[in-house]
Amino acid sequence: MTPSMEDQEEALVALINHRTSEVQLLRQRLSYYTSKLEEAEKRLRDSESQLARLRGQANVAASGSCVDRTKIVKLEPNSPIHTNESPPIAHNNRKPKLLIPDVIPPSSQNIQLQRTSEKASISTDSESSPSLSSRATIGAKVKEEKSQEVSTDEEVKHIKYKGTKRKLEHKEHDELIPLIGSSTSPRLVHCKSSSLIPSQHKRRLRSLALCPVNDNLFATSALDGVVKLWRIQSKGSGVSLLSSTDCVTPEQRRWPEVIAWHPDGSSLYSVYTADAGESQISVINLNRRQGREYVNFLEDKPHSKGVINSIVFMPWEDICFVTGGSDHAVILWSEDSEKIWKAKTLHKNLHSSAVMGVAGMQQKQIVLSAGADKRIFGFDTHVGREYFKHQIDNKCMNVLPNPCDFNLFMVQTGTPGKQLRLFDMRSRTTELHAFGWKQESSESQSALINQAWSPDGLYITSGSADPVIHIFDIRYNAHKPSHSISAHQKRVFKAVWLKSLPVLISISSDLNIGLHKIK
Repeated sequence: MTPSMEDQEEALVALINHRTSEVQLLRQRLSYYTSKLEEAEKRLRDSESQLARLRGQANVAASGSCVDRTKIVKLEPNSPIHTNESPPIAHNNRKPKLLIPDVIPPSSQNIQLQRTSEKASISTDSESSPSLSSRATIGAKVKEEKSQEVSTDEEVKHIKYKGTKRKLEHKEHDELIPLIGSSTSPRLVHCKSSSLIPSQHKRRLRSLALCPVNDNLFATSALDGVVKLWRIQSKGSGVSLLSSTDCVTPEQRRWPEVIAWHPDGSSLYSVYTADAGESQISVINLNRRQGREYVNFLEDKPHSKGVINSIVFMPWEDICFVTGGSDHAVILWSEDSEKIWKAKTLHKNLHSSAVMGVAGMQQKQIVLSAGADKRIFGFDTHVGREYFKHQIDNKCMNVLPNPCDFNLFMVQTGTPGKQLRLFDMRSRTTELHAFGWKQESSESQSALINQAWSPDGLYITSGSADPVIHIFDIRYNAHKPSHSISAHQKRVFKAVWLKSLPVLISISSDLNIGLHKIK
């Protein structure tokens, strides 16, 4: 049977899209290696000029024997180029050849893009001195260059497992609660510039998560079942794709609902649905040296039905994470002596509806849970019982502790104009303040729209059903946003703050990733 013109057209469009992506990828690689070649040639010329100066010094007799034993290695123009290796550099012939390991293991599903060189070149001014007259000095220069070559590949920290305990980063508690609503005017956060980058996901974006140990790395997931790892370039002016991993479940081919980083940055965790006996948690190991599969599904399936809405690692010494699901259950996951994740039910009868968000408090081992039943619970994991309970006037869709004031937390609700509520752990049934916005597109509140705290704990960013990012200053005594950024063409799901750069990263249903430089 002859294919119709529509089928032929559709096939050609798909082929063109595939070949366009292929051309773009090859151009990016060509640009990267052209830049690397120029840097290597410059270093080679500098080394040759040093050698010429050194040989011209008749008064330094001891340096001659050293120079004669120095071998200059040049790049062959037709030498093969490998995606995950940096080009060779000039080196002393007595030193072993530098082997740069893969940061992200390649697979048939992975797309490895360029790793932009951000290393500083060796200053020619420092090399103009005639004091480089010994092999030890030359070897030190070569060693410095090698350390610069591998610095980019150490973006993802491969931290060896040392048990279930970790040394927590010491965080100072800041009293921010007295500042809430203390000012009649907000301190504005202005957007200097915005840029949109295609996410390369085929379906709507679902989740966005920053790496906890490397501020230049973040991950996205979407309804296409793919989890993508990205790196931020040039101080927030662009991003590069490091890998794409197909994470659909093996049974029903379900996509990840939410993703979360392991606290050491070595792996990514995804949650799914609990229906039809599906696998409920997957782990992407970013370091396969541990001998595990690249994508691994955990055996335990503690949730009984429905979507698992939330996964969060707890800010405690014992590494563990908590999930909350549509089956009303809050589950604590921890590793046993054999490093196998085991699930324990904290509670499944406190909420009478879906648990939409979970979180852990810093100063006490209290697990917060917010549900569609309008209830907020604090559960003490030490004594195994309810620590507090609070009920509000609308469904709760998320809960988020402040990063600086350990007593402050925010709850997202379904009330238009009062979507964000602030609470104090010490008087947890008293609402401190409420923020919100008016939606132009609809009155319905989406649980896919999430918030994030700024690193100093004074601002909240929120997505919205409209194509804007709302920013709230907790010191502002009004209930409206202190500023809004027109960011995308369609609804914004989330916008997160970088710790090291004045940049916001956002995701939207327009399939783009937004980079917004702020001041």
